[in-house]
Amino acid sequence: MYDIILFDLDGTLSDSGPGIMHSVRYALAKYGIEGESEAALRRFVGPPMIESFMRFYGFDREKAKQALAYYREDYLAGAIYMNTPYAGMEETLRALTSLGKTLVVATGKPTVMAEDVLQHFGWRKYFRFIAGSTLDETRSRKKDIIEYAFEELDLHDRSRVLMVGDRDNDVNGAGACGIDCCGVLYGYGSRQELEGAGAKYLIETPEELIKIV
Repeated sequence: MYDIILFDLDGTLSDSGPGIMHSVRYALAKYGIEGESEAALRRFVGPPMIESFMRFYGFDREKAKQALAYYREDYLAGAIYMNTPYAGMEETLRALTSLGKTLVVATGKPTVMAEDVLQHFGWRKYFRFIAGSTLDETRSRKKDIIEYAFEELDLHDRSRVLMVGDRDNDVNGAGACGIDCCGVLYGYGSRQELEGAGAKYLIETPEELIKIV
């Protein structure tokens, strides 16, 4: 049914939440905001970072950009590697590749950081292309990232493309680009969030994706 599979990275391919939350906590501390709960910090895993600082803490855009700079300061110092592959993910990527599927990463993480993480896991070989955000955040919304991937792949037929992600922004971005989305329940979004956004499929383990495609 699907020949091209787009994967979100954070919360979908790997559990990068601990590192992201560590760096968000570091950034917030620069503004005297401390003692935030894990639930509050989990909201940052997936959506664009600047928008999250603005939405959850009322920062204006300039303040949110500075918070992002603090976040990256800590993240690149080592938190980027506080990241664990989900069980069964490598086997799933290998199986999809053997079936002749084209795999692409479509992530809100900056491309250079996504490349670093995939090389760290030894997964770069599975993906034809890595579409991420830009460091200046001019491309950060999932819709724009997916469209960028399509442009770079010179892809015109979207009927056989599937997006895989764990948050509503993955589902909404896919819908805005006219493609189906499979929500993953092992990531950072809830069943209610993914169903509410209109995910066509829901899976509890990476291996279930093989049956869908």
